[in-house]
Amino acid sequence: MNGKREVLFDQLKKLKVEVEKNSLKELFELNPNRFEEFHVSLDDMVFDYSKIHFNKQILSKLFELIKLCNLEEKRDAMFKGDKINITENRAVLHTALRANLNHSVFVDGEDIIPDIKEVLERMKSFSTDIREGKIVSSTNEKFTDVVNIGIGGSHLGPQMVTQALKPYHDGPDVHFVSNIDSSHLSDTLKGLNPATTLVIIASKTFTTIETMTNAKSAKKWMQEALGEENANKHFAALSTALDKTKAFGISDDRVFGFWDWVGGRYSIWSAIGLSLMIAIGAKNFEEFLQGAYEMDEHFKNASVEENMPIILALIGVWHRNICEYATRAILPYDQRLESFTTYIQQLDMESNGKSVSLSGKQLEVNSGPIVWGEAGTNSQHSFFQLLHQGTSIVPCEFLVAVNNHEEGMDIHNQLLIANCLAQSQALMNGRDINEVKTILKNSGLDDEQIERLAPHKVFRGNRPSSTLIYKKLTPKILGKIIALYEHRVFVEGVIWNIDSFDQWGVELGKELATKMVSYIQGNEPKGLDSSSVGLLMTIKKWNKNIN
Repeated sequence: MNGKREVLFDQLKKLKVEVEKNSLKELFELNPNRFEEFHVSLDDMVFDYSKIHFNKQILSKLFELIKLCNLEEKRDAMFKGDKINITENRAVLHTALRANLNHSVFVDGEDIIPDIKEVLERMKSFSTDIREGKIVSSTNEKFTDVVNIGIGGSHLGPQMVTQALKPYHDGPDVHFVSNIDSSHLSDTLKGLNPATTLVIIASKTFTTIETMTNAKSAKKWMQEALGEENANKHFAALSTALDKTKAFGISDDRVFGFWDWVGGRYSIWSAIGLSLMIAIGAKNFEEFLQGAYEMDEHFKNASVEENMPIILALIGVWHRNICEYATRAILPYDQRLESFTTYIQQLDMESNGKSVSLSGKQLEVNSGPIVWGEAGTNSQHSFFQLLHQGTSIVPCEFLVAVNNHEEGMDIHNQLLIANCLAQSQALMNGRDINEVKTILKNSGLDDEQIERLAPHKVFRGNRPSSTLIYKKLTPKILGKIIALYEHRVFVEGVIWNIDSFDQWGVELGKELATKMVSYIQGNEPKGLDSSSVGLLMTIKKWNKNIN
C-alpha cells in the first residue's frame, strides 16, 4: 500500500502546482457554483469546504486514497468489534456505546450490548435520584454540587460537553478537577459545602497518580468536615477496580464501570459521562448519544462523495501531506465551545501523533498535525494576526451555530456569525497592494505616507478554511460534531497506516516522574544529567518542605 500511496501523493502534488496557478478568489470567479460543488449536508448541519484550494480532479484523486487503503473494510472491522488496536490487542467500540441497543455487537464471541444497557440504566437511575433528591448526603440534604476528578479523557470530554450544554443544566452544579497542581483542587473546593457535595472519581484502574492524589485530598477535605464514615457517602467512582474503590470506602452500588474497548479520549459516551448526565438529565444525555449514532450511521452508509467525516479527513491529508502545512486551527464561534479545541487536540494528537506504521516501521510521510485554536471572537484579538499576515499558512476550521439560546440578544448572535463568515472570506480574498493604496489615498494620506504604510496593510489571502454551520448547539448536534471529528481522526489514521488507538507516547514521562518524585522528596539523585541535578538541587534549596 505504501508504494501506491506515495505514487498517489506524487500525483496530487503535481495537481497542486496546477491548481495554485489560480488563487482561491479566482477559483470562485471561474466557478460561481463552487459552493454547490464543495459542500455536504447532514440534517441540520452543513459543511462548506469550497474555500479549500483544490478542484474536482484533486478530490477525485483523494477519493482513490480511500479505496487504496481499504477504508470501508477497516471501518466495518471497527464497528463489528475486531481488535484494530493492534499494540494493545483491543477492540475499539466507543460507537457501541451509542448504538441501537436492540442490535448485537460482539467482542471475543460475547454480546456487549447487555452490559452497555445495564451500566446506562444504572447511570440513569443514579443521576435521576441525585437530581430529584432521592439520594441525599450524609446530612440528609440534597446534593447541590458535583466535583468530577479525572484527567485526560476522564476530564476533557465531560468537562467540555458539560460546559457546551450549559443551557440544558437543571441539576446540581458540576465542577471539574484534573491537574495535580494543588491550586486546581483547592480553588475548586473553596466555597463548596462538603455537606452537599458529591465527588466522582474517574479512573478505570483507580491508580492514575494525578487523579488518586486529588481524590485522597478531596476525601481528607470531606472527612475533616463530616467525619470518616459520613465522608464515604459523598463519593462515587467510574472504575472497573472494585477492590480498590471498596478500599477507598465507596460502596459497589456507586461504582460504574466501562471496558478495555473504550479508549480514554473516546469515553464521554460511557460511564465517564455520569457527571454530564447529572447536569443535563438522562433524556438530554440520550439525545447526545443519538446525535453520535446518527453520525455513525452517516459514516457507515453515505457515499464517499457525500460522507462528511471522509471529506473532512481527506482535507486534513491534503493539507498535511500535499500542502505540507504543519498545523490546523479549530475555531468554534461559540463561547460555550471554548474547551472544544482542547478536546479535539487530545483526540487528534494523542491518536495520530505517531511516527511508526502498523508494522512498526518508521513512517515515510507526515502523520498528525499540531492542532490548536480558541473560540471566536476572542481569538481574533490574539493570534489571527498570524493567520492573516504570518509567514506560515494555517488551515482554519470554523464552527458556528445559526441560532443562539438567549432571548432578546439577537444582535450578539448576528455579530458573532458575521465575524465568523467575514474571517473566512478575508482569509480567502486578502487585500492586494493596489486596493490598499486606493484606501489609503481616499483616507487623505500623501504619496510618501502611502508608500511607507501600504506593505504593512497587505493581506496575501489565498489561505484555506472550511466552515461547519449547524442550526443550534443542542445535545444531539454536539453528539454529531464530536463523532464527526472522531471518525475524521480514524480515516486519517487509516490513510497514514498507523494505530490511532494507543498512546504509548505518554508513558515515558509518567515512568520518569515516578522516579523523580523520590529525588524531590529528598533521596539523592543518581545517574541523572547535570541539568536535572541542577534543577533538583535548586528545588531542594528553595522548597520549604524539603530538608
